[in-house]
Amino acid sequence: MTTTSFDAIIIGAGVIGSGVAFELTRRGLRTLSIDKLPAAGYGSTSSSSAIIRYTYSTASGVAMSYEGYHYWKDWPSYIGDIGDQTYAEFIEKPMLLPKTPGGHYLKVLPHFEALGVPYEDVPLDEALNRWPYLDLRIFGPPASLDDTNNTFWGEPEAVHDGVIVSPNAGYISDPQLSALNLATAAIRDGAEFRYNTTVTSINRADGRVSGVTVEGPNGGETIAAPVVVNVGGPHARVLNEMAGVLDSMSRSSRALRREVYIYPAPSGVDYDTNGIMIGDTDTGVYFRSERGNNVLVGNAEPECDELEWVDDPDTYNEVLSEDGFLLHGMRTSRRITDLPIPQRKSGLVSMYDATPDWLPIYDRTDLDGFYVAIGTSGNQFKNAPIAGHAMAELITAVEAGHDHDNDPVIVEGKHTGFPIDLATFTRNRVVPDDTHMNVFG
Repeated sequence: MTTTSFDAIIIGAGVIGSGVAFELTRRGLRTLSIDKLPAAGYGSTSSSSAIIRYTYSTASGVAMSYEGYHYWKDWPSYIGDIGDQTYAEFIEKPMLLPKTPGGHYLKVLPHFEALGVPYEDVPLDEALNRWPYLDLRIFGPPASLDDTNNTFWGEPEAVHDGVIVSPNAGYISDPQLSALNLATAAIRDGAEFRYNTTVTSINRADGRVSGVTVEGPNGGETIAAPVVVNVGGPHARVLNEMAGVLDSMSRSSRALRREVYIYPAPSGVDYDTNGIMIGDTDTGVYFRSERGNNVLVGNAEPECDELEWVDDPDTYNEVLSEDGFLLHGMRTSRRITDLPIPQRKSGLVSMYDATPDWLPIYDRTDLDGFYVAIGTSGNQFKNAPIAGHAMAELITAVEAGHDHDNDPVIVEGKHTGFPIDLATFTRNRVVPDDTHMNVFG
């Protein structure tokens, strides 16, 4: 068994893992990225809804995501020359939050105001004029299909006062391509990537991480490095167990089975041109436009829906469910008038890596040199470039002796100047157990 060495090993080549590799390599580190799949972004990144939005309930979440927007809107400049490879495209679409009484927008607006993030407060009549296919009655709270007594399936009289609009939001049309862009740029700058390679152990010596052992196409190998970063997506928990740090984290992540659905736009609606994105706790869904005049819909974790946590991320049901397709189509049809629900279901199934409070963990661990960028699936795609930068800043500071546990690193956004307090994303944060969190943050 051969042994090689690097300055840092990144486990996982999704969009965030590739972002970490790019940023560390830019700082002069010799990095190796390892992924068990055949290409960058091949796993949960490729199944991401890839929405770029800023509607978070924490100040750091808003600051980080709005900083991230500035990377995406000028993506080629950030990535640099990648030869003949196409750049991922940012498609700008407005992001709407219905002004549901007691709703998510009330947590978001104070942060928008404090940071100066642009938004529009659009009254009901204007919203219906701009997006006439919307039904802005108040339906919630969401219900399951068999809850026939719930008023959600009735004809309510109450109407939203209007919507909060983020005008500079949007989505990335090809999320896997964005990871490929980052990986290609990292390789150009000196990084190495090894695919179809599985980490079989995380090694330690003298009280800190010392590297990993892998099994790949050419057999087994021990690879030395003083820094190892777990960006393993749905396998992150397995890697934390392997490193012996899981029990020392008050917050961790787990593999979560997710479905995303695609429906045709209503007849006569040009959703490619006039489509919007929405985070809608009132109907329990989020949706955005999808090329081909379609509507892409995901679950917003209403309390009536049970999350499908999975113990083995390599074994899960990959078949899109009939019930889920019907339920989410009917929920979305509450908000989009005359939305068709075809008999033939369309969408995808994937494994996500999520925490119970839906906040990611960007942190060091109790094993010196072992870092985590985990719990990111579902709501952190948009933050990939700034997350890579923040992780590189964190690693640089801690390896230089900074006590991040007692004096959390604050990263300044180089585009916005916003302070991003990484204390929000620590492994030992305290969140009340009765706090209902969802993918919106």
